[in-house]
Amino acid sequence: MKRVLVARLDSVGDVLLAGPAIRAIKAGRSGQQAHVTLLCGHTGAAAAELLPGVDRILIWDSPWIVDPAPPVTHETVNELEKRVRDAGIDEAVILTSFHQSPLPLALILRLAGVEHITAASVDYAGSLLDVRLKPGEDFLEDQPEAERALCIAAAANFYLPEHDDGRLAVHNLPDVAHLTGSDPDHEFGANTGDNPYVVIHPGAAVPARTWPALHHKAAVELLIAAGYKVLVTGGPNEKGLTATVAGPDGVDLGGRTDLAGLGSILKGAVAVVTGNTGPAHLAAAVGTPVVCLFSPVVPAIRWAPYKVPLELLGNQFAPCRGSRSRTCPVPGHPCLTNVSPDEVVAAVVRLTSGIGSLETPRKVRNR
Repeated sequence: MKRVLVARLDSVGDVLLAGPAIRAIKAGRSGQQAHVTLLCGHTGAAAAELLPGVDRILIWDSPWIVDPAPPVTHETVNELEKRVRDAGIDEAVILTSFHQSPLPLALILRLAGVEHITAASVDYAGSLLDVRLKPGEDFLEDQPEAERALCIAAAANFYLPEHDDGRLAVHNLPDVAHLTGSDPDHEFGANTGDNPYVVIHPGAAVPARTWPALHHKAAVELLIAAGYKVLVTGGPNEKGLTATVAGPDGVDLGGRTDLAGLGSILKGAVAVVTGNTGPAHLAAAVGTPVVCLFSPVVPAIRWAPYKVPLELLGNQFAPCRGSRSRTCPVPGHPCLTNVSPDEVVAAVVRLTSGIGSLETPRKVRNR
């Protein structure tokens, strides 16, 4: 069995978006499946655990990807080289975003004895890559990140099986009925009865991608008034935020679940309200419609929730467009603060009614 290393060194959302490409690589060539080792950082490891097609996970924090960056030392580089060599890797497919270079990792993989490496690079790669895709020549630059990854896999002659529709996917999700209040007599994940629930996930690792907490709180109140049960989710360090947003009538689940449990909660929802952050892609992976408060610091064409019913809110032509800023460079953060709670509720109603939604946009609507 061919042993293939797939690298995606970023965070949860990036790893989830690599899922279709990983399944293509797992399918192998000539009818023989590959053994897939996924190389990721600590911030993406929880997502890696959920991806179908991953046989083994190597965790390593890259000095040119992680923020804040760890120091470059002989010890850390040698550690990765040894672990790759010990894993008996035959070839590698390096998945990167348009602004990242695969070449530092390719150099380490070469030193580890990897004989065949495929990646996309705007820079001359010399002997570091066996297959080099040139963005803008070999594939479109403005395309969803999941499709970019599939293009890189295809350059290495790995393709999705005919029965695979290329959507995001996760597996091994736990039962979280004790958190959602789901009826145990019904199949888990089905929203039955007269009180379906909506999930609001107000946090994000990047401040430029967050909608104000009090806007979230107002949206919770309006959704509850409209007849929805509202669950508010967040990590252990976001308990103050989730408590504020949930208020007295929402269900505060801040810090009460890991990523797999969050996936189960999202799967049971009729809609998810979140920013451009990992849970938006997790919602897409479980097939739940998303109201995405999307800051244009990165392009929606690349990073909007993929192949799922979607309402994209936020001014996609704001001055911060394409800046990749972590903190909003425009006073008042108008691209998102100007979105009203009423607009979010209306978007939820549209999605749950099955009207007015779109999937990953080729042309993004400005709301």
